[in-house]
Amino acid sequence: MADSQPQAQNWNAFVEQWNEQFLEALEDNMEAQARFVESWSETVGELSEDSEMSDGVEGYARAYETWMNASQQMVERVNDQFEGEDVDVEEFRDIWLNTANEAFKDVMSTTAFAKMTGETVGDVLELQQEADEASQETLRSLGFATEDDVVEVGDRLVELERRQHAVEEKLDRVLEHLEDEQ
Repeated sequence: MADSQPQAQNWNAFVEQWNEQFLEALEDNMEAQARFVESWSETVGELSEDSEMSDGVEGYARAYETWMNASQQMVERVNDQFEGEDVDVEEFRDIWLNTANEAFKDVMSTTAFAKMTGETVGDVLELQQEADEASQETLRSLGFATEDDVVEVGDRLVELERRQHAVEEKLDRVLEHLEDEQ
C-alpha cells in the first residue's frame, strides 16, 4: 500500500507536467496563429484599397475565426479529458490539421491572395527570363554554344533529314523508272 502512494504521486506529477506542457503549447500555438493573422492582415493592407482588400480581409477574418474555433475545440477536449473522458491524442492532431486546411482555404480563396500569387509568379518568371538571357549572353561571349544555338542546329538537321528523305524518294522513282525501261 505504501508503494501505491509514491506511484500515484509520480503519476499526478507526470499528468500535471503534461498538462502544463500542453497548455503552454496551446498558448504558443494561439500566439503563432495571431502572428499569422497579423502578418496576413499587414500583407493585405499593402495591397489595394478596393474590393480586393475587402475580400482579403474577410478571408483572413474567416481564417482567424477558424483558428479560434479550433482553439475552443481543443479547450473543450482538454476539459473532457480532465473530467475522465478517454480522449485520443490523434484527435488533437486532427483538429489542428483540419483547421490548418480550412484556414488556408479561407485565405487562398480570396482575390487578394490570387492577385499576390499572380504577381509573385509573374515576378519569378520575369527574373528567370532575365537570368536565362544573362546566361545565354555569357555563354555566347565565351564562345560556347547557347541553348538557342543548339535548337537552331537541331532544327536545321531535321530540315536536312526531311530534304534528304525527299531526294531519296525521287531517286528511287528515277531508278525504278530506268529499270522498267530496260
